[in-house]
Amino acid sequence: MPHLVVTRPQPDAALWVQQLQAQGIEATALAMMEIGPSRSPHALATVHAALQQLSSYDAIMFVSGNAARYFFAQLRAQALRPAAHTRYWAPGPGTAKVLFSEGISPLSLTQPSPDAPQFDSESLWTHVQHQICSGQKVLIVRGGDGHDAAGQGRQWLTEQLRQRGVRVDFAAVYERMAPQATPALLQTIETLRTLQAVWLFSSSECVQHLRLSNTDWSWQAHTALATHPRIAQQAHQAGFGRIIETMPTVQSIVASIKSLHDHHP
Repeated sequence: MPHLVVTRPQPDAALWVQQLQAQGIEATALAMMEIGPSRSPHALATVHAALQQLSSYDAIMFVSGNAARYFFAQLRAQALRPAAHTRYWAPGPGTAKVLFSEGISPLSLTQPSPDAPQFDSESLWTHVQHQICSGQKVLIVRGGDGHDAAGQGRQWLTEQLRQRGVRVDFAAVYERMAPQATPALLQTIETLRTLQAVWLFSSSECVQHLRLSNTDWSWQAHTALATHPRIAQQAHQAGFGRIIETMPTVQSIVASIKSLHDHHP
């Protein structure tokens, strides 16, 4: 069975590895992105402005589990809570799980169907478009930049909402950074390359960070699992020789790994 490298940021990477190992997959966590609270004055200003008018939002959309974690940490720090009428939107089950852990009721949450072709803003829109009307306000909670697949999805969703007369605000509660290319990190990557490990990407930025960690490496002989078509496109640009698209669920990833094993025993 191929060895799988989970490139998600922590703590998600360790959780995914635990779940995959429970399914018999040999997996390693190697976070190719680091997450931290927003520090830029502009990002902090967006959060402050959103919290000042928290009760006025009809819906709050979280682009990721990290968006939910950092947002609710801000709420706890300031003893705040959204209004009882507020709806919560999640682009997929991972984000929904974090929201449930924060005490959000499933009755207040909208997310794509479990059998949706993708877990993204487009799939979410098919469910939330019937909840909104002109004059409403929606807050999109995100990271400090928009250079990954989620960023494109946010832009598309924002356009749909504004076309319906909805006011859209943003709160940048966290920031994404490349991990330091330390000798230890580079040695770990080299070892995994030697093992012909399969690389699991759930963010375009993780692909970019891996490629830029050593631009002399070729990825032509290596396999990437991508959880969204836009991430698959980024893996193709990075030079991966084989790219397999998979849903961002443990079951789908396990099935993809077993398929690889069956075709290449």
